[in-house]
Amino acid sequence: MSAPTPTRPIRIGLIGAGNIAGAHVAGYLRNKDRVTFAAIADPVREAAERRRGDSDAVIYADYREMLRDADIDAVDICLPHHLHRDAILAAAEAGKHVLCEKPLCLTPEEATDISRAIAASGITLMCGHNQLFLPAVARAKQLLDEGVLGKVYEVRTTDSFFNDFTPENMGWRANAKTSGGGELIDTGYHPAYLLLHLAGASPVEATAMLSRHRLEFMEGEDSAQVLVRFDNGVVGSLVTSWAYTPTANTERFSVVGELGSLWSDGTTLNYRLRSGETATLEFEPVHEFAAEVAHFADSVLGGTRPIHNEREGIEVLGIILAAYESARTKATAQVLRADLGSEVVAA
Repeated sequence: MSAPTPTRPIRIGLIGAGNIAGAHVAGYLRNKDRVTFAAIADPVREAAERRRGDSDAVIYADYREMLRDADIDAVDICLPHHLHRDAILAAAEAGKHVLCEKPLCLTPEEATDISRAIAASGITLMCGHNQLFLPAVARAKQLLDEGVLGKVYEVRTTDSFFNDFTPENMGWRANAKTSGGGELIDTGYHPAYLLLHLAGASPVEATAMLSRHRLEFMEGEDSAQVLVRFDNGVVGSLVTSWAYTPTANTERFSVVGELGSLWSDGTTLNYRLRSGETATLEFEPVHEFAAEVAHFADSVLGGTRPIHNEREGIEVLGIILAAYESARTKATAQVLRADLGSEVVAA
C-alpha cells in the first residue's frame, strides 16, 4: 500500500505548538513554493495562535480531529518525546506523511509498532535530524562517500553547552517517563545521528558513562560519553552535556581514516591528507529547518527516500538505549537492529 502523492505544494499540519515548533514554522515560511501551512493542533489555544501567526492555518484542539477533518497531506510532529509513537501511528492510519522531531520514539516496542505501521500504510516518514543539513556536515559526508579519507577508522561528535534549566522551567524533560531518559536522548540525539551519518554503517554495540554533574533535579543524566562500534568496523565516540560549555578547541565532529582526517566546528570544514594536501572550506550559513522542510517536501512530492527515515531513527534510538543499558550494567550492550517494514529485533 502507498499513500497518494500530493501535488505541489504539500499541505502540512503541525502537531504541537511548543518551542521547537517555532523553528519548523520558520521553515515552512521559507518554502512557500513547496509547503502550505494548512493546520495546527494543540490543546492550548493561545500557543496554537502564536505559532499560526499571520498564516491561514486552521486550529484544532486535538490532532486526531485534525487528521480526520483537515485538508492536509502530511503532519509535522513537534510533541514531547513520549507522545511521538501514538501521533505517528494515527498519521499512518490516516494516510498522512510524517516529519517527526527527534527522537523517533522511546522503546523497542514503540519502534516495532512504527515500523509495521509505516510498512502497512506506505507513507513517507522523515526524522527531523536538522544538523544533517549544515553545509559542513553535507560536504563532509560527500568527501567521505568519495573516499577522500579512504577506509574510515574513527568518528567523533560533540554537542555540549551550559543549559540554564531550572526545576521551574524544565517541564516534562525532567521526568524520565516523558523524556525517555535525560540529556542523551534529547540534545545527545544530535551527535548520535551525526555519528551514524558519518560512520556510514549500522551500529552494533555501545558502551557509556552517564553523569549528573550540575542539574541535580533531573531524573536522568545531564551529561554522557558514549562509544559505538559500527558493522563496518568504524568506532564512534560522542560527548554531550547540558552541564558545561566545552573547551574552545573542541570540534563539532571529526573523522580519521587511512588517508588522513577531517574536522569541523560546524561552520567551517578542514581536512589534512597524508599526501600533504590540506584545505579549509567555508560555507554560507543556511536555515537548517528550512532545508529540512524542503527536503521532506521534495521527498514526498518525488516519492524518494528521505535522508533519514524510520530506519535511521530506530538505529539512533538503538544507540541511545544501548548506552543506557551499558551505563546500568557496566558492560558493553548490543544495539537494536532496524529491519525496515517488518520487525525491530533486539540483537
